[in-house]
Amino acid sequence: MKSDLSALCLLLAAFCCLGNPADRTPNLAMIYCEDLGYADIAPFGAKDYATPNLDRMAAEGMKFTDFHTAAAVCSASRVALMTGCYPQRVGILGALGPNAKVGINENEVLLPEILKERGYATAIFGKWHLGDNPRFLPTRHGFDRYFGLPYSNDMWPNHPTAGDKYPPLPLVEGEKVVELMPDQTQLTTWYTERAVQFITDSKDRPFFLYLPHSMPHVPLFVSDKFKGKTERGLFGDVIAEIDWSVGQVLDTIKKHGLDDNTLVVFSSDNGPWLSYGNHAGSAGPLREGKGTTWDGGHLEPTLARWPGKIPAGSTCRELCGTIDILPTFAKLAGSQAPQDHIIDGRDIWPLMSGQPGAKTPHEAFYYYWAYGLEAVRSGPWKLHLPHEYNSLAGEGRDGQPGPYKKLKTDQALYNLADDVGEQKDVAAQNPQVIEQLLAIAEKARADLGDSLTGRAGANRRPAGQLK
Repeated sequence: MKSDLSALCLLLAAFCCLGNPADRTPNLAMIYCEDLGYADIAPFGAKDYATPNLDRMAAEGMKFTDFHTAAAVCSASRVALMTGCYPQRVGILGALGPNAKVGINENEVLLPEILKERGYATAIFGKWHLGDNPRFLPTRHGFDRYFGLPYSNDMWPNHPTAGDKYPPLPLVEGEKVVELMPDQTQLTTWYTERAVQFITDSKDRPFFLYLPHSMPHVPLFVSDKFKGKTERGLFGDVIAEIDWSVGQVLDTIKKHGLDDNTLVVFSSDNGPWLSYGNHAGSAGPLREGKGTTWDGGHLEPTLARWPGKIPAGSTCRELCGTIDILPTFAKLAGSQAPQDHIIDGRDIWPLMSGQPGAKTPHEAFYYYWAYGLEAVRSGPWKLHLPHEYNSLAGEGRDGQPGPYKKLKTDQALYNLADDVGEQKDVAAQNPQVIEQLLAIAEKARADLGDSLTGRAGANRRPAGQLK
C-alpha cells in the first residue's frame, strides 16, 4: 500500500536534505538505453566508434559484466526497474501499445515514490512505456517532471510493417500531449537538455534523474551534430550522441560540485533487435538478442560511477540486475524497499562499492518470456528448459526488418564461466547440477507460475486495469 505522507513530513524530509552536499543523501541518476547490445559501447567491445564519456564512466567507476535485465522486451523490463520485481509478479508483460487497457498498478510502490518520501526531486526525460492513459503516467507514480514518449518510437504510422495499427506518435510533457509526430532527430537532445536543467534546478536538494533514451531502438534518428560522424553509419552516430548525452550529465554534475555525492548508473532495457541488421546493435559473444532468454537478450552493458564511493577502474563479475536498482537506491537514500509485498531485487551496494568478498545476493535468477519459464540460473550454471524462440532467418537493412524463424531448444545446461555464448551443452556431465536447477525451476513455477507447464503461481499481483 502506498504511503500517504503529510505535508509536514515532506517539509521535514526536504529540510533535512538541504545544506552541504556532502552531508546530504546522495543524488541518484539512472541512464537507460533502449535495445542496446552488450557490445555496443567501447568499454564492452565496440570498435567502430568512440564512446569517450562512457569510457570515462568505466575508468572512474565500475563495469558490471553479469548485469541482467528481467525481460528481453520493453515494458516488462522497465516495470522491473521501477518496482524491483520480476514483471510476471506485477502483471506487465511484452510491450504495451497505444491506448493500452493495462498499465502500472497504483498499488505498486515505484522507486521515485520511495525517494520522494525522502525529500528527493524526481524527473523522467525519455520513454516511459508503462501505460499511456493519464492514470498510468509517471506524474501519477512519483515523478515531479515528465517529458518524452509514452511508448516505443516505432509505434507510429511510419512503422515499416504495421503502420496502419498506430495513431500519430505523441510527445508528452507532464500529462499533456505537446506535439504529434515530433522530430525524432531531436529526441536525444531534448531529453538531455531537460536533464541538465533538472540537475541545475535541483542542485541544492537530493534528486533522482531517470533518463530512459528512446534510442537506439529503431527507427534510428540522430541530430545533425552527430550525423555522419562514425564509420558504423547511422547506428554508430546514434550511440555517439547517447555518449554525448552521458557527458552532458556528468559535466553538469561536476559543474555544480556534486560529483562526490552523486551515483550515476548506465544500462539498457534489453539486448539488440537483431532483425534490423545494420540498424541493430551487437550482442558480441552472446547468443541471440532481444526477445529471447539467451543472454544476448538479457545481459546488459552496465556502468556505475560515484567518485570516492565506487572504486575507479573496477569490475564486478557477480550476478545482479535491474531488479536490484530499487532496493539499492532506496537504501542509499535512507529508506528501504516496500516491506508489505514481495520484492525480488536485493541491495547490491556491497558489490557496487567493491566491498572485499562481496557476492551476488541471488541464489537464483529466472528467465521468463511472458508467463513461460524458459531458463533458470544459479552461480555459473544456466539451465534452459524446453521452449521455442525466434532466431534470424535473414538480416534486415536500413530500417527494414529481416525475417525470423522459429527454433526450439530441448533442456540444455551451460556453464557461463567458460561458455558465455551458451554453445556447449554440458547436461550429460552434470546430473546433480541439473537436479538442483530443476528444483529452482519448481520454486519459480510455484511462486510466479509457468504457462509452459500450466502453472498459475501463488504470488502474482495484477496490473492496473482500465474499466
